[in-house]
Amino acid sequence: MALMNVFDIAGSGMSAQSVRLNTTASNIANAESVATNGEDTYRARQPVFEAQMHSAVRGNPLDFGSENLNAGQGVRVMGVVESDAPYQLRYEPGHPYADENGYVKYPNVNVVEEMTNMISASRSFQTNADVMSAAKKMMEQALALGQ
Repeated sequence: MALMNVFDIAGSGMSAQSVRLNTTASNIANAESVATNGEDTYRARQPVFEAQMHSAVRGNPLDFGSENLNAGQGVRVMGVVESDAPYQLRYEPGHPYADENGYVKYPNVNVVEEMTNMISASRSFQTNADVMSAAKKMMEQALALGQ
């Protein structure tokens, strides 16, 4: 694997984690929102990632020699899916959007899980940035050897 591929791979990871952070922020921002129609209530969203490995193995896929196995190509966001978890029903008979039984549909967002996702995405983003920094230092040192 060429050293330049490190920047592409780490960059794809940073991009994917940025999408994850934005999705988490959207979920947290809408955690307490309600809609006039219960079916229009916000649903939690999660990004779906795919490892870019489709062209990683050359030749015989069962031969794991170093010349036949190439490292991964990065990650990409396949899309963002909505959670099918049930809405949170809260008994609030005085609420203007309560149904005939006095229940209001709140989004199916678990703020604790979202905070955990945010911390994980933030650390993953930072790790990819550190990888890029280390690769840059290695390239600078390699160039210094040639002087």
